[in-house]
Amino acid sequence: MSVLLQLVSKSRWMIAVALIASVLGGLGNAALLALINQALVATPDGLARLGLQFLAVGLGVLAMRALAQSLFMWLGQQAKATLRMRTIRRIGDAAFAHLEKQGAAKSLAVLTQDLDTIVVFFVSLPSLAMQSAVIVGCLAYLGYMSWPILIVAIVTIVLGMTGFRYAHSRAMFHLRASRKREDDLVKHFRALFDGAKELKLHRARKHAFVEDTLASNVEAVRVQRTRGYMLYAAASSWGNFILFAFIGLTLFVFARYIRVDPHVMSGYAIVFVYMIMPIEAVLAAMPSLSSARVALERIEQVNAELPSEVMLEPSVAASFESIALDGATHRYFREKENEVFTLGPIDLTFRPGELVYLIGGNGSGKTTLAKMLVGLYVPESGRVLLNGEPVDEARRDAYRQHFSVVFSDFFLFDTLLGMHADGLDALAQQLLADLQLDHKVSVKDGKFSTLDLSQGQRKRLALVVAYLEDRPFYVFDEWAADQDPLFKDVFYKRLLPELKAKGKTVLVITHDDRYFHLAERFIKLDFGQIVEDGSGAAHAASLASAYH
Repeated sequence: MSVLLQLVSKSRWMIAVALIASVLGGLGNAALLALINQALVATPDGLARLGLQFLAVGLGVLAMRALAQSLFMWLGQQAKATLRMRTIRRIGDAAFAHLEKQGAAKSLAVLTQDLDTIVVFFVSLPSLAMQSAVIVGCLAYLGYMSWPILIVAIVTIVLGMTGFRYAHSRAMFHLRASRKREDDLVKHFRALFDGAKELKLHRARKHAFVEDTLASNVEAVRVQRTRGYMLYAAASSWGNFILFAFIGLTLFVFARYIRVDPHVMSGYAIVFVYMIMPIEAVLAAMPSLSSARVALERIEQVNAELPSEVMLEPSVAASFESIALDGATHRYFREKENEVFTLGPIDLTFRPGELVYLIGGNGSGKTTLAKMLVGLYVPESGRVLLNGEPVDEARRDAYRQHFSVVFSDFFLFDTLLGMHADGLDALAQQLLADLQLDHKVSVKDGKFSTLDLSQGQRKRLALVVAYLEDRPFYVFDEWAADQDPLFKDVFYKRLLPELKAKGKTVLVITHDDRYFHLAERFIKLDFGQIVEDGSGAAHAASLASAYH
């Protein structure tokens, strides 16, 4: 709940005004009841005076209600935006390994469903405060008319709260459990779209996924949510039962032993009936309050699982003299093989102007090595060195700014974010023409006209973005895998040598052995270990002789 307390502290004066308006509106409602009760026995002259008071109080109640609702709605949207940006920044500042471990489902649920629950909480606050004030005002009026009856009312409320608290705790248990299940549902919903091709091509797979996996999870969420809300309904029914029991006992039992004027007794009856709706409204608001509590817990949990990286140095790309991995290792669990894979220890050094090919079989650790090299993974042992100096946590973000990378699972933004060079549109348009994309894509004000492209075209567009970043170290992970022979030639024989000629260091992860001779140097990985490191031309020659 610390997040909510922070929000409250930032807007405490507005919240105070909104709560005061809600309470005044509720007390005004109770005052209207008192005026109605007085009007039942008033003289004609007194009715005129009471009528004016009734009109003034009624207008005041409407004004207070409108003010409270407007303020709380504003606060709800403000809280949603604040929490959303807080979570977004936490995701942006989190370590890549933590993001991979958590996955997208939890954060997406927090950024959408949980935040909407917070808004509902704020929207329900004015009604809750107002109805609570009505109840307090009615109890005060009861005490004014008869303090013994007030004591009976308080005892009744305590009994009602005890029963409600028990049902509420059970309802919270089911709401929390269903909220955890919904994280799995979000993941499955994404698979419904991401795996649409595979589902369409395999009827049995689609049936199993929809009818077994999805249906079972949807049903589990439905059952637990229903149980939670049914317990709230039971609590509400208990509250109504206690209230009617109180009315019956007061009118038909206690009235025999407590001397009460008939007019006062009729006032009791009106107050009792009038209190039914406020009490029901307060009880009905409890599920939204509980859901908001669960949502806040989820937000706190997601943020706690994504600790921010320490960034003490400005994130500015700079030239370098050397980048090295010194005995660096990284371990991770492979689900398919059901084992822990270990990369390293790796000892490598890269210098400006090098063109290096990283080769090896599938699963040998090439992409993992690239992620460790560029600073996305932190070695469990060993060091990453920049110009001979260890890259610690405070310098890691600045270190990452040396790299421009196109991974095999790259993502394209539709805007050249973070780039403000003069003539950027013209340079980008020229690169699009060089890669024969200008007939599909154009650039205006740093924004691409479309991303609706084939996979090969999207990779070429990602290459354009990488070129425009103009970083000192380039990494290409299987970039040519989806390209036609023409573009493979352009990539290996023209673009890579151009980058090298500019003094860029280029690491290319590839299986294209027909281009190995173009590498100044090659590194071969096998089961996470470097098994060869030498001249690309020599390696190409040895492959050629082996083929013959």
